[in-house]
Amino acid sequence: MKSGGLRIDLNCDMGELPEVIANGTQESLMPSLTSVNVACGGHAGDEQTMKTTIEQALRWKLAIGAHPGYADRANFGRVELDVAPKEIAASVFDQVRALAEIAARCGARLVHVKPHGALYNQAVGNRALAEAIAEGVARWSRDVVLVGLAGSPMLDVFREAGFVVAAEAFADRRYEPDGTLRSRKFEDALIRDPAEAGWQALSIVERGAVTACDGTEVSVAAQTLCIHGDTPGAPEIAATVARILREAGVTVRALSRP
Repeated sequence: MKSGGLRIDLNCDMGELPEVIANGTQESLMPSLTSVNVACGGHAGDEQTMKTTIEQALRWKLAIGAHPGYADRANFGRVELDVAPKEIAASVFDQVRALAEIAARCGARLVHVKPHGALYNQAVGNRALAEAIAEGVARWSRDVVLVGLAGSPMLDVFREAGFVVAAEAFADRRYEPDGTLRSRKFEDALIRDPAEAGWQALSIVERGAVTACDGTEVSVAAQTLCIHGDTPGAPEIAATVARILREAGVTVRALSRP
């Protein structure tokens, strides 16, 4: 079946692991993508990894976004923390500004901001945390797209703060029946099979739905799909997802600034 008229952005979290940058794995993902979310000094990333990732993204003509997370490198920003909203806002601002300054020196500009890991997942159902993220980004600029989990209240908070938003779904993650992502503490949280990730991506684009881990159907209408760069076999997963979507007639296109 051809999906004429449908479009989606394919994004990937990058600039997180120096060894993945150095061995070429990171750039090998880029031909399959349309956007990158660059770690900007919180959970991962430094000036050199940001610069290198931006330069690679420019070579592949990809939209560039910031990927701020908890300043918790020991746990890669994937452990829930209890941090005051004003501290979250300040940290998000510092991270986004740092990446924006490096992007400007490279002749690029930021299109979007997507929170990382536990910061993202906690903000799904925590209004104060979502407001803090929006406040931090707004201190830098409202002229970017804010990315959040499809169907979640965090998107409403971002809209109320004056942002254009993009609902995000995941090609390589399994879902709980309530539409949240299955915790990485479970062995089946990641989809490692490229074909399965591709068919889940197509289901999201064509039907706005996925099959949850209990077999029920969950609504996940989205404008952007994430493929994690640190998932085992990520380049093959990304290539398969992009191929299956394009073969179905889906236009794969980057998000654009408001």
